[in-house]
Amino acid sequence: MRVALVLASSTGGVGRHVMSLTAALVETGIDVTVLGPAATDTQFGFAALGASFVPVEIPASPQPADAVAVRVLRRALATVAPEVIHAHGLRAGLVAALARPKTAGSSPGEATKMAGLSPGEATRRKVPLVVTWHNRVLAGGLRKAIYSQLERYVAGAADVTLGASSDLVDRVRALGGRDVRLGEVAAPTLPAPARPPGEVRSEFGVTGGRPLVLSVGRLHRQKRHDLLIDVAARWAGRVEGHTALDPVPAVVIAGSGPEYVPLAERILTSHAPVTLAGHRGDVSDLLGAADLAVVTSDWEARQLFAQEALRAGVPLVSTAVGGLPELIGDAAAFVPPNDPDAFDAAVRTLLVDRDARSDLARRGLARAATWPTEAETAARVAALYAELVAVGAP
Repeated sequence: MRVALVLASSTGGVGRHVMSLTAALVETGIDVTVLGPAATDTQFGFAALGASFVPVEIPASPQPADAVAVRVLRRALATVAPEVIHAHGLRAGLVAALARPKTAGSSPGEATKMAGLSPGEATRRKVPLVVTWHNRVLAGGLRKAIYSQLERYVAGAADVTLGASSDLVDRVRALGGRDVRLGEVAAPTLPAPARPPGEVRSEFGVTGGRPLVLSVGRLHRQKRHDLLIDVAARWAGRVEGHTALDPVPAVVIAGSGPEYVPLAERILTSHAPVTLAGHRGDVSDLLGAADLAVVTSDWEARQLFAQEALRAGVPLVSTAVGGLPELIGDAAAFVPPNDPDAFDAAVRTLLVDRDARSDLARRGLARAATWPTEAETAARVAALYAELVAVGAP
């Protein structure tokens, strides 16, 4: 089977999921071609996993250059001749829907044999399109209106839509999606820590009994790292009316993204005890050294860092948004989004209560054991491809 995986600009969870899926599909003998921005192959190494890679610059937000991306992708798909196209994210779904060719396979004859169609029917059929929705559009105003139209188009164009969380499934169905299913995204398995906790803590100047609070994710407004920084300033006694913690927690935020400069300025202005550690390839080491993991996002589906924290046995404080409650159950301390007081209180409570942290860690490990593995996730996706190839796409 020949499969084309399409993605737009990504430095975080979407790229990592496509990387995981690519490796598993190639392992089963599927011929995989990944099409996306050149930077994604540099970061995630799709070609090194045994897939073919074709650079197609699909920007993260709609712009006039989309017309170029559609033309480039259409030419590439004509060469690859995939039997299934699987786009990841709304942006990739839009470009793939506009670019997808007719006739699955390399020739009308092959399509006819595959789907049991007459030659005329085969040439009128399009290559099946799967779109995984990983994120919800949080824009407002004019951007919201534009994205709503794009969402509706992509929902109607896909033969099958996979939503990474139940609220995304509901959203696509409301927009008119024809065949919408839950498509759970499994976090890639992290390697065992390579460095002892003390060495990692020393890197960030954390000594003695000082707690280390960790957050990992793209530096984007959705992640609300600004809220984490503001509350960390409270813990250091920098905000009037709030008592400092003793010892003052050290906060490490690992990740890269467009919000780096404003977040760095916020740290300097507030004198918050926060380090922006940049993109890290040693998340398992960071988790091994952390006392507490935190998620402050306005929305998430099945956030990879939340999964990694629970698998590592690190207690988690998280906003109760998107798919996180259904993912985590009672294995985290949940707080409302955009509520610094609730977040502050939850962290303070756990940092002074070792037994409560241990209880959350135990529950997290038990919850993580119920999630599908990368191999199971890939097997379900491969079964979907086979289903679509067998019946064709109208």
